[in-house]
Amino acid sequence: MPRTVEVPEYEVYRSVVLDPRKTALVVIDMQNDFVKPGGALVGPDTEATVPVIQGLLEEARSSGMRVVFSQDTHTDGDPEWRIWPEHCREGSWGWEIVPELAPRPDETVIRKVRYDAFYGTHLDHFLRTWGVETLVICGTVASICVHYTAASAALRWYDVVIPKDAVSALNEFDLEASLRQTAFLFAGTITTSDALKIEAR
Repeated sequence: MPRTVEVPEYEVYRSVVLDPRKTALVVIDMQNDFVKPGGALVGPDTEATVPVIQGLLEEARSSGMRVVFSQDTHTDGDPEWRIWPEHCREGSWGWEIVPELAPRPDETVIRKVRYDAFYGTHLDHFLRTWGVETLVICGTVASICVHYTAASAALRWYDVVIPKDAVSALNEFDLEASLRQTAFLFAGTITTSDALKIEAR
């Protein structure tokens, strides 16, 4: 039976200054199956975040900040399809990153098999090689792949920043609960895209 639950307050920072030499923008799973009509697991607000993420990409690229994309990737017999409908089959339309956010040839794409973009991938290796200390994480789904990637980053002592207008969830409760946990458990910084300020190099 549905009931109302209040999410404890968390701070939304009005100004966050980023050093582009020590920061990476991580775009989580902005793939057709999660974003576009006809996709297998489209969130109700996911497509609305595309212009916001485009703006973050433009700022990151113009500043020389590292940009990383995660790409949810599954093949025949994947056990995750026992939890969710078939989605992001490698090589399919649904698996592709949406064209509006297409990675550039010099940007890193991490193919991941679970929610966490660190699990079984080289992400941590690349970030440490680049000298990255702070991750700005955006994309979908806020309470699943964004959340577990943020958690995994924080457990590795990266500073985590989430612009809340650049993430989407399956419902409002999941979004707010995830953001509150990120702020409370991981000392993450919750903010908005227009509050991010990149230091001049």
